Amino acid sequence: MTPLLRTAVAADAEAGAAMHRECWREAYGPYADPTRLAERLADVRRWSDAWARQLVAGPPRVLAEADGELVGFAVAGPSRDEEPVTPSELYAIYVRAAWWGTGLAQRLWESVRPDEPCSLWVLEANARAQSFYARQGFVADGTRELYTDLGAWEIRMVRREGFPEKHDRSIVVP
Repeated sequence: MTPLLRTAVAADAEAGAAMHRECWREAYGPYADPTRLAERLADVRRWSDAWARQLVAGPPRVLAEADGELVGFAVAGPSRDEEPVTPSELYAIYVRAAWWGTGLAQRLWESVRPDEPCSLWVLEANARAQSFYARQGFVADGTRELYTDLGAWEIRMVRREGFPEKHDRSIVVP
């Protein structure tokens, strides 16, 4: 089944938070300090509260749903960097491991892709994610920071204007 993409609503907060936690477990397990990752994942209330807040006050999130189960999401908005190098930032694209390699992350990216230059942060050791972002026109800009919550290094990647690609937002169902 091809997952349906739709804009998240307030009622999605709990299920979205649960899916997000599982995405973190699957994506960051090989790269993060196991103790720090376990501590972050254990605080279920913090995840649910954050999703509830962000669904009300943050940029729209696009969810991927298959057979009634949330299997991924993406969100982009204004850069959160202290000294922004681009006006926009890709905050997140997460897809459950069972959906890796299916094209779902590509569909999610296309649904939130800003029309202006964009940056993102990705774990330095996550070659799979970096390869995906490189195919979308992102390149590492040499900036590196320790993501203390996970005990892992991350790098910033930047996508400048003029990178040719298709841009089809019609795949999102309101």
